[in-house]
Amino acid sequence: MEIPKDLRDRINRETRIVVITGAGISAESGVPTFRGKDGLWRRFRAEELATPYAFKRDPKLVWEWYDWRRGIIARAEPNPGHLAIAEMEMVFPNFHLITQNVDGLHRRAGNQKVIEIHGNLWMLRCTREGTVRENYEVPLKEIPPRCQCGALLRPHVVWFGESLNPEDLKRSLALLERCEVLLVVGTSAVVQPVASFPWMAKEKGAFLIEVNPEPTPLSPLVDLSLRGKAGEVLPELLQELKGALD
Repeated sequence: MEIPKDLRDRINRETRIVVITGAGISAESGVPTFRGKDGLWRRFRAEELATPYAFKRDPKLVWEWYDWRRGIIARAEPNPGHLAIAEMEMVFPNFHLITQNVDGLHRRAGNQKVIEIHGNLWMLRCTREGTVRENYEVPLKEIPPRCQCGALLRPHVVWFGESLNPEDLKRSLALLERCEVLLVVGTSAVVQPVASFPWMAKEKGAFLIEVNPEPTPLSPLVDLSLRGKAGEVLPELLQELKGALD
């Protein structure tokens, strides 16, 4: 792989780099998307369970599904794509990551400057107090789990029909406003509002790179399209970016 000159000219130790990741990168670690044709659990789809209405109606059923998901994700390991992104954070001081994934694999890989814009299913939130705590029990000891105050706990994730955390959105928009290189990895580029993030960055002059095995609605906009799996493409791209620092 050889990166184009206009990208190489932008790369230095202070380059402001933002990476956006979606389900594709975690799929390479064996994490299902839980949506689409392979997203059935029992007779339900994710869109039927990941909603505040489903939780209000049957919290036990929703938590059984999340307990099953957590069991699958607990067995997954960060892949070379995750590890390459974690190394980018070490190489470039002005690096930040925005992920749509709730599996926590980026943090396990070593990323600290990460906005989990759809939440994290290893975090539980009290439905009464709003307090958030970590919980890595697999399987859960109690379904549905409860807070010490007696109220139900829910996954600290953004469900269908809910808005993003305003502070996470504000921080993300600020990063996009200033970023010089935006790398979009393993996303379908259709889930809003994150699907509009690359367009915002492009308007501000960012160099856009897409890593995806297949074309997406974003592909016509990008400056560099890298076709392939994140675990194969990102380690090579990282070496090129590091080489541009020499």
